[in-house]
Amino acid sequence: MIERVLEQQRAISQVLLSDRKSRHLIPTWQDTDTLEAINKSLQPLTKFTDALSSEKYVSVSFVKPVLHLFSSSILKVNDDGPELTNNIRTKILTYLEEKYKDPETQELLDMASALDPHFKLRFVSEDRVTPIQARLLSEMAASVSMILG
Repeated sequence: MIERVLEQQRAISQVLLSDRKSRHLIPTWQDTDTLEAINKSLQPLTKFTDALSSEKYVSVSFVKPVLHLFSSSILKVNDDGPELTNNIRTKILTYLEEKYKDPETQELLDMASALDPHFKLRFVSEDRVTPIQARLLSEMAASVSMILG
């Protein structure tokens, strides 16, 4: 929606300019800069949201790789970028890190991505690889012993 407002900024300004009572609503250059910074920060996230929500079957195994991609490239703070864009990106990353920092959640995400043949142990931190492998082996052994009775 922000992108659409930016695309139609001239038309919006012309419509607001034609009515004396609405002239105070014409976007200023500061408004435009703010909208551009917000759009630059959120645009990559909308692509991922659309891609993941359009799938018929989205697995929890995609969460860890997507979080890694966000922190390593998509939401990475750019020294040359506008300060507002960098602040928005930092806030989003902080929120995501806070949301998924729980050790039990991290273990679940590690297990899920380790079991996915697309990702395996690629997104599991090195210090967690051995415990995750051990847990996977023990759970597989428990499943086999339960089946065999």
